Parts: sequence; C-alpha cells; structure tokens
Amino acid sequence: MCIVAIAWQLFDELPLVLLSNRDEFLQRPTEPLHQWADQDIYAGRDKQSGGTWLGIHQQALQTQSSEYYEQNGRWAAVLNFRDGVQAGINERSRGELVTRFLTGTLSPMAFARQIELQAYAGFNLIIGDARQAVIVNNRGHAPTPLHAGLHVISNGQPEDSWFKTERLRGRLRQEVLPLIAEDSAASYWQAAAFNVLSDNTKAPDDQLPDTGMSTELEQTLSSVYIEPVSFGNADISKPTYGTRTQSILTLSKNGGVDSEITAHIVSREYPHSVASE
Repeated sequence: MCIVAIAWQLFDELPLVLLSNRDEFLQRPTEPLHQWADQDIYAGRDKQSGGTWLGIHQQALQTQSSEYYEQNGRWAAVLNFRDGVQAGINERSRGELVTRFLTGTLSPMAFARQIELQAYAGFNLIIGDARQAVIVNNRGHAPTPLHAGLHVISNGQPEDSWFKTERLRGRLRQEVLPLIAEDSAASYWQAAAFNVLSDNTKAPDDQLPDTGMSTELEQTLSSVYIEPVSFGNADISKPTYGTRTQSILTLSKNGGVDSEITAHIVSREYPHSVASE
C-alpha cells in the first residue's frame, strides 16, 4: 500500500519530480538505497524477491584511480493494486518489472505493451526516461503516456480520487511546487517535500475507498504516511506494518535544451536514516 506523486514536465530544470512512500511489513528484509553490484541499477532492494519498488538506471564504472557512474535517464516505480484479490503463489514479483525496464532498451511505451500482465499480482507501473513517461496496470488500464502535470497514484486506478491522493496533491500544489518554481535546488524544497510525505491525517469514514477491507483497516491505510501499526499480531505493542521508505527521485537538466540529464534519488528509511545519490 504505497503512494507516488509525479510532477512531470512542469519545470524546465527538473522535468521529473517523483515523491514516493513505500508501505510494507516491517520485518520484510530490505536493503536501503545503493548501487547494485549485479545490475546497472541504483535503488533499494527487496531481499525477499530480489526486485525493487523504485529506482534508476545507473552503471558503476571503474578506472585505475576512481569509480564513476553513467546513467541513461531511465526510472521506474511500481505499486500494488488493492482490490481484495490475493496474490497467487506462482505469480512473479512485481519488483521485477522495475528492474527489467531499468536494465532494458525498449522505450517506456514499448516495454509497457509487452508486459505479460496476468503473470503478476495487481500492480500500477510507472516507467519513463527523459522524453516519455507511461503508466500501465493489469486491472484494465492500458499503457498511457503521462501528460505534463501533477499525477498522484496509490493502490487503485490511476484516475481514482482517494482521500490520501487528493490530500497529497493539494499539499504539493500549496507547499512544494511553488518552492520548486522559485528555486529548483533540492536544498530549497526537499525538506518541505518530506514533510508533506509525512502527513499522517486519516480519512473520515465517509471518504474511505472500498477495496474489500474492513472500515477500520481502510482508515488505517488512508493516510499519506502510515504510522507503524500491528497487523495480524496478538501483541499490539509490536508494530508489524507501516511506511518503510520515503523517496524523492528527480531528473535534472544541466544546461540548455539538449543538455545532459542527471537522475538523483534521496531516501529516508524506517527508522528515518537518510541515503542519497
């Protein structure tokens, strides 16, 4: 149960600003943001399945005196789709979709069109590079290019207006996007973005989505940031689930129209330590 906000092609110097909260069971083994040794990926890693929920393409190269990195501008994020349908034991990891795109060569649209949709549990996948961004899911939403604007997606259809998506959208428009418009330097607006991602306001009962869960559980999951809670554990003093990782991913231009694009991620892990590239 996660949420992603994407400011796409709104700012000349930052064609992409992506904010993400990853909600997960606290005991699920996870590696924080790092350069992968076995693939050209910079991301956190789900050690249970081997994939990731959010990442960029990045290749580590070595000279005699130092290590350096090359990027191609590819980025991707995946969220689960919450509709009460349980994942099957033979279904492939949704995080594999992110790693396959980041290490591949197909355009975002071409990749989205060739996904074997029924091989995975429900997902929303957002993939892109410096030129195009595409969203697709396996619950009836065909591959669709993102238009320039602010997009907020959670665990329903991309166009769904849940309390948490609209609250995040509103706060970003009021508190973060104006700062980026004033000064695109991360130091100027990043703290405000993390503050918005940490909004734990829950939806009133009459604004809860209906995804096949109890009202109590829907409300627990209705905030942008999910405080640690106990799921299926007799000892309620031991939290088992919550927002595990908060991330900001950007593509930045280093100069004019044909300038080089640089991808950057900064993440806060639960408990909140900070990693970045």
